[in-house]
Amino acid sequence: MARSHTRPRSDRKRLAKRRFAPLRRAVKIPVWGDLGIRLGLALFLIFVVVMIHWWDREGLVDNLDGHVSFLDVIYFTMISITTTGFGDIAPISDRARLVEAVIVTPVRFAVLFIFVGTAYNFLIKRSWEKFRMARIQEQLSNHVVVLGFGISGSEAVGELIERGTDPACIVVMDMDEERLEQAEALGCNVIEADATRDENLEAVRIDQAQTVLVSAGRDDSSILIVLTVRHLAPKVPISVVVRAADNELLARQAGADNVINPVRFTGLLLAGSARGAHIADYLGDLASVTGRVKLVEREVLPEEIGKPLSDLATGGRGLRIYRNGTACGFWEHEADCLQAGDIVVEILPTEPENGVGDAEVLASTD
Repeated sequence: MARSHTRPRSDRKRLAKRRFAPLRRAVKIPVWGDLGIRLGLALFLIFVVVMIHWWDREGLVDNLDGHVSFLDVIYFTMISITTTGFGDIAPISDRARLVEAVIVTPVRFAVLFIFVGTAYNFLIKRSWEKFRMARIQEQLSNHVVVLGFGISGSEAVGELIERGTDPACIVVMDMDEERLEQAEALGCNVIEADATRDENLEAVRIDQAQTVLVSAGRDDSSILIVLTVRHLAPKVPISVVVRAADNELLARQAGADNVINPVRFTGLLLAGSARGAHIADYLGDLASVTGRVKLVEREVLPEEIGKPLSDLATGGRGLRIYRNGTACGFWEHEADCLQAGDIVVEILPTEPENGVGDAEVLASTD
């Protein structure tokens, strides 16, 4: 049974009040590591002052019993550092007073700054960061949502970043904490959640996304995610990875715009390599932005309307056009005259660092 695109008013109110888990971005030092460093430094400074007071205990006087024990030294150190100053133990010699002025006072300020900085970092700064990320989450728009950060998902994110996508515009959702840490290290926004749940997808504003990439690791999970995404975002492009050929049709029926079968693609590369030693290498070159050439899909430019596919304004080699959902090759008569609304697939050279690149090869074949 098809799922309705509308929700009862009571459900919408409930969702409006729900507090979603905020996005995260990577921090340079783990929370407990930062806290441990700060506390360790503070305790070390206090230990140094205790040792100095114990070494110079002859310059201190205990107004209660006249004897300064090691416990009295610890007590006096804490009283000195916290500037409480009860007066029951006090420095009486010039050397003891000089130690208090030259050594203990700077340590006192250092310990105070450590504790104040810790309070700021953990209570104020991190709360502000969580609030800021929640605000970013509310304002997400035209972002890329990656549902599943396994092998395919991580490779896709790495390739997107290589192609110039800002990692801050990528949202990764996964249930595995280690995978999310890897995505955080790349600078992406991450959220630990189940991508098959409506509320989790709504939390990342799935309906405002530029595109959605689905790679859950299992075909049944991926197809269920596609169904859920298409239910919430009818117009957002969805690409999904499936591994069984029988599930490709199901994925398209679920609402996926692009279905990628890595097993089938690998078979194509193997078959191509059997017919030529360089075919597989060239296909891999086309698929990666780090190669000498790249495939580009775009809308036809105004100045290209009425011209043939072989005469593109970008100087690229036109391979195919999509007109009203139908694919037309460069050899077909539809490619002789580009029309408004056509989608052009062309091959362009990447910028060569040294020597002759495919840009000159394309130019020489014109």
